[in-house]
Amino acid sequence: MAEYDYDLFVIGAGSGGVRAARFSANAGARVAVAEDSAMGGTCVNVGCIPKKLFVYASHFHEDFADSAAYGWTVKPDSFNWRTLVENKNKEITRLNGIYERLLEGSGVTIVNGRATVVDAHTVEVAGKDYTAENILVAAGSWPNDLRYEGGEHVITSNEAFFLDELPKSVIIEGGGYIAVEFAGIFNGLGVDTTLSYRGPLIMRGFDEDIRVHLQGEMEKKGIKIKLNASFDKVEKTDNGLTVHFSDGTSQETDTVMSAIGRRPKVDGLGLEEAGVELKDNGAVVVDDYFRTTVPSIFAIGDIIDRYQLTPVALAEGMAVSKTLYRDTPSTVDYEYIPTAVFSQPPIGTVGLMEHEAREKYGDVSIFKSTFRTLKNTLTGSDEQTFMKMIVDKASDKVVGIHMVGTDAGEMTQGFAVALKAGATKAVFDSTVGIHPTSAEEFVTMREPVPEETAKAAE
Repeated sequence: MAEYDYDLFVIGAGSGGVRAARFSANAGARVAVAEDSAMGGTCVNVGCIPKKLFVYASHFHEDFADSAAYGWTVKPDSFNWRTLVENKNKEITRLNGIYERLLEGSGVTIVNGRATVVDAHTVEVAGKDYTAENILVAAGSWPNDLRYEGGEHVITSNEAFFLDELPKSVIIEGGGYIAVEFAGIFNGLGVDTTLSYRGPLIMRGFDEDIRVHLQGEMEKKGIKIKLNASFDKVEKTDNGLTVHFSDGTSQETDTVMSAIGRRPKVDGLGLEEAGVELKDNGAVVVDDYFRTTVPSIFAIGDIIDRYQLTPVALAEGMAVSKTLYRDTPSTVDYEYIPTAVFSQPPIGTVGLMEHEAREKYGDVSIFKSTFRTLKNTLTGSDEQTFMKMIVDKASDKVVGIHMVGTDAGEMTQGFAVALKAGATKAVFDSTVGIHPTSAEEFVTMREPVPEETAKAAE
């Protein structure tokens, strides 16, 4: 008789948890997964997938306008919010079913309910104990708590995907990727949109040139950006809501949305009681092999707060499975992880920011290009694409690529392979471009920014 009910018990059926469960089961392990919500986690239900669908929806108004320059006559456009939400819900339900079938097809036992870690080898779900040789915590993240008066009137990205009606106006709190993505979504759907950020420039954590360029392009599209001001209070009035800012000003709106980041979803998991060390922000402390301070308990994904990205969680889940059940101790290489932000226009980035490259390598060459895409030469749109390449002078290696513009994410994925492979500037220069495309700009950059100009921009 087996000592434990399962070889591996996974808490959370998001991207990372499902990947680890499936591949462990395929390797012969007896695996169970506990999930207290819908299959697929944040990404499928209230993250990447519905967000990208909403971005598509919100960009059509520009596509309709642009089409006139190419000879198309489009009937007066109208938008039905309920149609978008209902069609999005159908697609998410389809994906939920795919995740469930993938688990079942791999022989994984699905346990419905909120799981709590009892001890190093025991998990409790809905009053029943399950034992396992190893436990994997992949419970994801949750929007940060609101610490000001009136927070109960404020929605987060969780609720934004399910609003009964499209608001006429919205104030979004935050300056990170979730905030700028939803600012683009609401603005594109015709909502009077204000983005409020406590700092002097949005998108902290991205290259400075990218931040400046995106902020300017968003404002050109009609998004009002209020800087250096945080929320003091949100007040419900007869006319809607009033946001009171730290700078003494106030503004009325229909809807207020908070997008000030996400925290590891550790509440009620029982991790500390079981001896698992947590950081101050709740993130689970793990070693290079995702093992916690309790040797039989592992953790991956948003809950360890390294990179809150779905593909990273997938890689981490695969690494745990290989370590435990394929006799191949595995870590994850976090260097040159590409990232896309589906702002409007979108960001694509991989490698080091300029200040990081200067700190690491000292002598670097900076290449930049700002231009209007071929499509916009007929439409009259003044949207500008921005591209930036950072090169280590000593080795000639390209160590950073950053972009704001159409299809930035699609382009960056391909260039990420090149950086991961150690491509030099000479390799980029010797690569034949595809004409006419925006992507060819990255292989035709010849003259670096003069050094004095680059340093002045730091």
